[in-house]
Amino acid sequence: MDFDLSADQREIQALTREFAAAEIEPHAAEWDREHRFPRELFGKLAELGLMGACVAEEYGGAGADFLSYILVLEELSRADAGVGVTVAVHTSAVTLPILRFGTDEQKSRFVPPLARGEALGAFALTEPEAGSDAGSLRTAATANGDGWTISGAKQWITNGRYAGTFLIFARTDRDTPGAKGVSAFILDAEHVKVTRDEEKLGLNSSITNDIVVEGAEVGPERMLHGEGKGFEVAMATLDGGRIGIAAQALGIAQAAYEAARAYSLERKQFGKRIAEFQAIQWKLADMATEIDAARLLVYRAAWLKQQGRPHTEEGAKAKLFASEMARRQTAEAIQIFGGYGYTKEFPVERYYRDAKITEIYEGTSEIQRLVIARS
Repeated sequence: MDFDLSADQREIQALTREFAAAEIEPHAAEWDREHRFPRELFGKLAELGLMGACVAEEYGGAGADFLSYILVLEELSRADAGVGVTVAVHTSAVTLPILRFGTDEQKSRFVPPLARGEALGAFALTEPEAGSDAGSLRTAATANGDGWTISGAKQWITNGRYAGTFLIFARTDRDTPGAKGVSAFILDAEHVKVTRDEEKLGLNSSITNDIVVEGAEVGPERMLHGEGKGFEVAMATLDGGRIGIAAQALGIAQAAYEAARAYSLERKQFGKRIAEFQAIQWKLADMATEIDAARLLVYRAAWLKQQGRPHTEEGAKAKLFASEMARRQTAEAIQIFGGYGYTKEFPVERYYRDAKITEIYEGTSEIQRLVIARS
């Protein structure tokens, strides 16, 4: 059993960390305050190959393995979780499903622009009445002779306003209730109308939208993986996507730990640094231990996916533990900072706000427990 990263993995990790330190960390607080989506940043990430890190070179990607991609998400999220989730959804939830389930024509047409960062991807499954119960979605695709006419509304769509490619799920068989009547389609921005920018607790440098599709007419070549197989695409996508969200949570927690540790070595009370008090030492020890445990779960799930082995249960465990750990340990970071931690003078309050969503999207903690129990 080898726990060392390969030379290539260490290289892409270092590349991402260096980029994040120079291009993301100095601006993260400003983006958060202004609720600004840093569009210009993703062109720079694309130049480094990080918008398609684990996509084969023949399709415009960097050709790295899946664990390398997870390292990228961890490092980006350590600097700004909003940037991390933008790349995670773009890659895990759009590019990789097209690569896995698409025809040769679909892969050659849609994947290179995504992998090169020329288009941003959005994943449109959730609806106002279909959250965790995704199989109850109402968006409809009706056969029109030459293809499909699609109409419906979607909610909580990351990247929606700036996306050029949408992976959207619609009911093609109204007589079949639940998941079996759902199909997946690849749509362009021209097929979609953004109706709202969501105001969120955190992740303010990412964009989250409500969207509608109003009678979009598409050809049969826009259907992904065949009629009635959309739910299979969605669930397989979430299996891998959850590992990415676990990596995001891991990066947030790592940033909070590093900030809390540095502060404890500087802040003095009762004549000595607070890092010398056992109460603070125990908090930091627990933080470091739980972060390491989460990292092992995340990397194991990523390795299994890379090997083509079953990873549904392992991905759910990684997301469940890493997300709940991030919420706990960002709170502990605030506690170490005391009153300063509750202000925007320091970044730990942002880490706390950003961490919470990792327990909710791409499957709530409750859903992860169901997945694990049923496995």
